[in-house]
Amino acid sequence: MSLSREQTARLAELARLSLDDHELARIAHDLTEIIDYMEKLAGIDRADVRPMTHVSGTVNVYREDRAKPSLSQEEALANAPDRQGEFFRVPRIIEAGEGSEA
Repeated sequence: MSLSREQTARLAELARLSLDDHELARIAHDLTEIIDYMEKLAGIDRADVRPMTHVSGTVNVYREDRAKPSLSQEEALANAPDRQGEFFRVPRIIEAGEGSEA
């Protein structure tokens, strides 16, 4: 199937794309190749092909979750550039609006 210049221009219009004649010709050619390939794929017998969720047979390569000791609060805050008691102190990034607590 070959897309005409008018069909390609209509698709560009629907996609809100502004394309010159050279770009329209290139896009028409690319879309025609994509449609031809999809038609070729549609013609393949897939009756004996099982659906799959992954292209490889790998199931799960993650390690098992295990609880282990973590940093104490003091160790976590040791290199903080600014702290307030037991907390990291950071600059305010959201201004308090009307009706909100500051």
